[in-house]
Amino acid sequence: MAREFIVPGQIITGSGALEMASPVLSGFGKKAMIVTDKVMISLGNCAKLEKILQDAGILYTIYSEITGEPTDVMIENGLKQYKEENCDFLIALGGGSPIDSMKAIGSLTANGGCISDYMGKTIDVPMPPMAAIPTTAGTGSEATQFTIITDTKKDIKMLLKGKVLMPDLAVIDPQFTMTAPPKITAATGLDAFCHAVEAYTSKKAQTLSDTFAVSAVKRIFQYLPTAFHNGTDEEARIQMSVAALEAGIAFNNASVTLIHGMSRPIGALFHVAHGLSNAMLIKVCLKYALPGAYDRFAALGRAVGVAGNEDSDKEASEKFLEAAIALTRELETPTLAEYGIEKGAFFEVIEKMAHDAMESGSPQNTRRAIAQKDVEKLYKELWEE
Repeated sequence: MAREFIVPGQIITGSGALEMASPVLSGFGKKAMIVTDKVMISLGNCAKLEKILQDAGILYTIYSEITGEPTDVMIENGLKQYKEENCDFLIALGGGSPIDSMKAIGSLTANGGCISDYMGKTIDVPMPPMAAIPTTAGTGSEATQFTIITDTKKDIKMLLKGKVLMPDLAVIDPQFTMTAPPKITAATGLDAFCHAVEAYTSKKAQTLSDTFAVSAVKRIFQYLPTAFHNGTDEEARIQMSVAALEAGIAFNNASVTLIHGMSRPIGALFHVAHGLSNAMLIKVCLKYALPGAYDRFAALGRAVGVAGNEDSDKEASEKFLEAAIALTRELETPTLAEYGIEKGAFFEVIEKMAHDAMESGSPQNTRRAIAQKDVEKLYKELWEE
């Protein structure tokens, strides 16, 4: 069966990638809106981008009101600034939140409206040129046709999709990830891990997505602990940036499964950052998924060297699960309770979260059959550790 495989229009990677991107940005338009956050400004990362634009004679305005994971309100305010400043293209600088915000703002520049109008629909509207410059190694948003925006009225995270949301340019420059603190490095790195593992074990996996997914998993096991313990290790940062890109390309073409389906409601209702809520779910979700894809999990176990050919697929799968759990522990992933979530409040909304998870469609990509009652049970298991 024929399958489509989608990647960003152009990818520039490695040290000096931002400088190399200057001529490309010059061809995007006359005035850019930089979508970022105040942390990027305080760290001096935005100044580096500004200098590139100034040297190229490109006008710009900065929208730095992305304060956490993006909401419909942030998108509305960004759209207003984009129009008032007469911009004609967009640049996102930051983690997944600014990149997702850029995509959402871009989708409204031509026709206006509200981002929630696209819930449950495929976005197919005229878009301005978009460049994504990730500063964390994890979300993969620079390589996907997805954006996740919180609808503040309904208190849900909307997963929005459309080929037009794919950035025209992805700039993967490790200089920006060097500033990420250990907790962010861990959460975003484990987010990339989930992207890769879920893409490989998804019902929608395909040959090319498998190639990127396995490569990403191998890099993450090798380099994420080093990047976490020693953030100044440039090689580890470079390799994790590549792994995040690979994982993004993989899940963009194969989708995600149970972890992401269950993660979004936790983020929406309890304001847990996306990568961290994914990390919290790795143990219970992969344990559930294993029996439906022993061959796939076994292949990952052998690829990262925790299992051998002498192991049965079931044994190799279980060894991979043990290694994944050990990785979350080494990276000091907190439980829901350790994070500060009250058990009673969590249990009150389990039915809603399970419903919202299933409505997203992601759990159904898991190779083991799953129903809402199974998701409810898994949410409860998060408190049994």
